[in-house]
Amino acid sequence: MGAHDTRFSRRDALKAAGALVIGMCLPVGTGKARAQAKGPPPVDPNAFIRIGTDDSVTVIVKHIEFGQGPYTGLATLAAEELDADWAQVRAESAPANAALYANTMLGAQLTGGSSAIANSFDQMRRAGAMARAMLVQAAAAKWKVPAADITVAKGIISHAPSGRSSGFGAFAAAAAKLPTPKQVTLKQPSAFTLIGKDRSGMRVDSADKSTGRAKFTIDMTAPDMLTVLVARSPRFGGAVRSFDAAEALKVKGVVAVRQVSSGVAVYARGMWPAIKGRKALKVEWDDSRAEMRGTEEMISAYLEQTRKPGLVHRESGDVAKALAAGGEVIEAEYVFPYLAHAPMEPLDGFMIWDGTTARARFGSQGQTIDQGAIAKVFGIPMDKVEIETLLAGGSFGRRAQTTGHLATELAEVAKAMPVGTPVKLVWTREDDIHGGYYRPLFVHRFRGAVKDGRIAAWSNTMMGQSFMIGSPFEAFAVKNGVDSIMSEGASELLYEIADFRCDAHVAKSPVPTLWWRSVGHTHTGYAVECFVDQLLVAAGQDPVAGRLAMMGKNPRAAGALKAVAELAQWKGPQVGNGRARGVAVVESFNSFVAQIAEVSIGDDGAPRVHKVWAGVDCGVAVNPDIIRAQLEGGIGYALGHALYAEVPLAEGRPTVSNFNDYRSLRINEMPEVEVVVVQSAEAPTGIGEPGVPPLAPAVANALAALGRQRPARLPMVRA
Repeated sequence: MGAHDTRFSRRDALKAAGALVIGMCLPVGTGKARAQAKGPPPVDPNAFIRIGTDDSVTVIVKHIEFGQGPYTGLATLAAEELDADWAQVRAESAPANAALYANTMLGAQLTGGSSAIANSFDQMRRAGAMARAMLVQAAAAKWKVPAADITVAKGIISHAPSGRSSGFGAFAAAAAKLPTPKQVTLKQPSAFTLIGKDRSGMRVDSADKSTGRAKFTIDMTAPDMLTVLVARSPRFGGAVRSFDAAEALKVKGVVAVRQVSSGVAVYARGMWPAIKGRKALKVEWDDSRAEMRGTEEMISAYLEQTRKPGLVHRESGDVAKALAAGGEVIEAEYVFPYLAHAPMEPLDGFMIWDGTTARARFGSQGQTIDQGAIAKVFGIPMDKVEIETLLAGGSFGRRAQTTGHLATELAEVAKAMPVGTPVKLVWTREDDIHGGYYRPLFVHRFRGAVKDGRIAAWSNTMMGQSFMIGSPFEAFAVKNGVDSIMSEGASELLYEIADFRCDAHVAKSPVPTLWWRSVGHTHTGYAVECFVDQLLVAAGQDPVAGRLAMMGKNPRAAGALKAVAELAQWKGPQVGNGRARGVAVVESFNSFVAQIAEVSIGDDGAPRVHKVWAGVDCGVAVNPDIIRAQLEGGIGYALGHALYAEVPLAEGRPTVSNFNDYRSLRINEMPEVEVVVVQSAEAPTGIGEPGVPPLAPAVANALAALGRQRPARLPMVRA
């Protein structure tokens, strides 16, 4: 089925005549996903593993692949227990079906929270073990030998006493007729041949991406397809008052203009006429409910509000008493701007509505959410919404939408055309940067006390927007008005400080915000690690030794810090030659990452990061090479944003629009990175996001060691 074929269904993705298909019906979480999963399991359940008569092993992956490695990771888990030949292993995306493919940690079919490996570790291994057991049973029956005498290795089933052997394909049809085993025994780690092993060429998606065979939404085309761009309000919260499409319709290739809930949609036979047509539109906007403030006004208001205590997220001891008990009281404030996600492939989607079923193809990060959003637009059941999840060119949280606004817009533009019209909705780069759903603007205010060479008190008041309150995920993260996502990493420290308080104010604004790579840790990691470093310096303690002394209850964090200190041969922050080192440690998504950055000041006065050492404990390391790649990528992503990136607002309007002014890290600015993966027997935890939070504070703390101020406001290099 090629990119030009628009006739597809979830069955197409699982066709396997004469093949063994292993399906698993799993319980899912609460809410809509559970409601969809009620009743008996489907007669033809979707599968996790498909074994063809040609010996091929196709692993059906329930998580979107946008560069973070779940195709390879989940395939590794299944192939390990199957004892498959890795050269025969393939991966493809699962259809949208929460009853089969729910994220077992999140209760819906959703990729997020760096949870792909964590929630699939046992599930995919069991699927592989089930397939292996059925193949062995089929071989034993055909050869008329005891199953216990059969071995499997690298895709070959063997019976040594008789000298017989065969690939998987010869037994696929017979195995498919056998009952699924109720219990299987999983391998002990000592028997692993794929999990935890460094092997070149392991990634199953690299070859197609390198040769151009991989298909992304931006590649989609179909006969009579219309490309759609939407004119949206230049201010967040603005709405269409009226529009005149006369000039737009004069543009050659423009075939229609329709109003949708998000703005005015222009339909054209190609991208360029759609761009020209949208530019020719005349729209009058209603700003009565729009954000009219600029960034500076918002920061000023937030900082003033943090002079008062907010809603308590966690406290212990008596902070006020400890602050008044003598010693040195230190204060600090930190300001974090709105940040766009800026993935290389902006939002896009393809859909055909045939009057009964909505068939969509796009990089869906939350299939259950998107199915619900599309079903609502058309007024149809969720099972009449088919989503083929395509590869996506990055996300960083942008495609994991709490409300499915892309899916809603895609459904609306499809619904506005005659039944059967293929449409491809595209957000341009400028649409993406201007479109909101940013990392929230946040401020932190700290007061801490240092007495007798130790940190004696810690108070942190923050303010920023909550994208969980009022969202479908509110029950997941909000309790008694406290949004734990806002303060994650700040309300629970890695350090033992008896007198502690963390509280927060929730800001209100029509600027839409969303999770951004590492979510709350994007600002709490910086604020906490900069402030603890400042207090340790005041206490006369070494930044590494001082942290370790307070980590008695967090041995895995201490282990990551010790590992990176050894890797970097830490002897203190001063290294000479105009360079200094800074350190930071952050736990996020149940993984522990410590980083040391070596920094100097360039001729232009801006920080120059020469090298970053990273230590990570993310439990069992399924694919060590992918772990290192995710840390390297996270470091580069974090450094570019920490140094240069922000979306400033002026009278409610974003003032940047593309990579020329929303500055990314350049290749010559990427530091050397060295990673140590701490050996662990703990269950796998997250890796897609944890590389981001420690980088910026490590750089800031190195700057302080150079005699500069720790930047109190990001980005460090401001236009």
